[in-house]
Amino acid sequence: MLRDDDGLERQVEKLKRINAALVERLDRADASRGSHWMLFQTATVLEQELLARNRDLEQALAHLESVNRELALARETADEANRSKSRFLRAASHDLLQPLSAAKLFLSHLSETVSEPLQADLVSRIGTAFDSTEELIRALLEISRLDSVRLDISTERVSLGRLFQRLMVDFHGDAAARGLELRFVISSATVMSNPVFLRRIAQNLVSNAIKYTRTGRVLVGARREGADVWLEVHDTGPGIAPEDRERIFNEFERLAPEGEEPGTGLGLSIVRRACLRLGHEVALDSAPGRGSVFRIRLPRALEAPGAIEAGPASAATTGAVQRLAGAPPERMLMADPVAAGPAAAPLVGRRVLVVENDAAMRDAYALLLRRWGMLVATADGTQGALDRLGTFLPELLVTDYRLDRGETGLQTIAALRRRLGPRLPALIVTAEPAAQLEAQADRLEASLLRKPVSESALRERLSALLEGRRRGAAAAE
Repeated sequence: MLRDDDGLERQVEKLKRINAALVERLDRADASRGSHWMLFQTATVLEQELLARNRDLEQALAHLESVNRELALARETADEANRSKSRFLRAASHDLLQPLSAAKLFLSHLSETVSEPLQADLVSRIGTAFDSTEELIRALLEISRLDSVRLDISTERVSLGRLFQRLMVDFHGDAAARGLELRFVISSATVMSNPVFLRRIAQNLVSNAIKYTRTGRVLVGARREGADVWLEVHDTGPGIAPEDRERIFNEFERLAPEGEEPGTGLGLSIVRRACLRLGHEVALDSAPGRGSVFRIRLPRALEAPGAIEAGPASAATTGAVQRLAGAPPERMLMADPVAAGPAAAPLVGRRVLVVENDAAMRDAYALLLRRWGMLVATADGTQGALDRLGTFLPELLVTDYRLDRGETGLQTIAALRRRLGPRLPALIVTAEPAAQLEAQADRLEASLLRKPVSESALRERLSALLEGRRRGAAAAE
């Protein structure tokens, strides 16, 4: 600040400082104005960029919405295709196997009437062709089911001891016909799996082992490993070369020369697909000339009530296990083959009611059953069966599962048992691939037989049902 008493030099010095301060303030103001301007310009550019990005985002969202609509349409199309596939499989399993079943029954009757060797040979060859066709149809249908994304495979406790007993009944005759020793190491283990598909997996492995083993034996057992159990099928067959171990799981792959061994080449493909759906590991140990071991890893469950316990093993049995499985004797014990089923009951003079909506199948059943000496009545549905009760009281019921007008054999069984009592033995014949049908049949205490029906299987089931009826009546007395 200038004062009146300041000298001239003093005033000049103060004015210089004031001027310098003003200049500095002006410089800072200019700099500040420049910075604000830059910020304004930057904000303007960013606003333009933001508007551009918003436009891009709106376009992307519109494109995404269009893609989502296309995906939803594609998914609906795929779901409808899958539903159509399921409907086709249900129809195919019935419509393809139904005439094949009738043809096999007529052929069985024809085989009893021919007398010339040439005719008998032709009938045998036709029967073999039918068997091959049946096996191929069943395998293709099963692969289609396993590939279905909508197939829900639930798991539950499965007793390996009971599974092995059923497998012995299934394959004891096949092994004996080929001169092979079929042994099962009875196990008390209980595993978590789907009982229907696990049995199918084991059936394919045992069937393959029997089919490709010329001499020696087939051994089926279980080996515990931590929290898991390995289901193992050992054979003394020709073995598999390392380069073929992956190829044999492909469809229609067969190592035997064409025509040397019967089969479709689909069994191991079904095994792999089923194990993949169930989360079970598949392992193979084999070498040419040393046989093969197929293993399926199964999660172990708590011991099931009533599981079959392993019994003592003889020295010879223990040695066989060690040679085939390489297992310590205390870990795997051999069991003798179980009985193939209840004693056959005579069929002559027994009364059977056949409920079948297909006329050709009704005729085939009637022709075959009367040839066995049975008294036969037929009907095309539940009401027709009820109408027959006025003049015919059956001791046994044979019904197709899928009847006309949406009826099923389960309804037929229930209706007839309401009239005749709950002990009426019943056999359901079906081409249905649905696994839950077995559980429904079990709840009704009815037997289940798959189409095409063979003469021997039908006779065995009818005899077993009548024998069970006789035993039940004796126990009630």
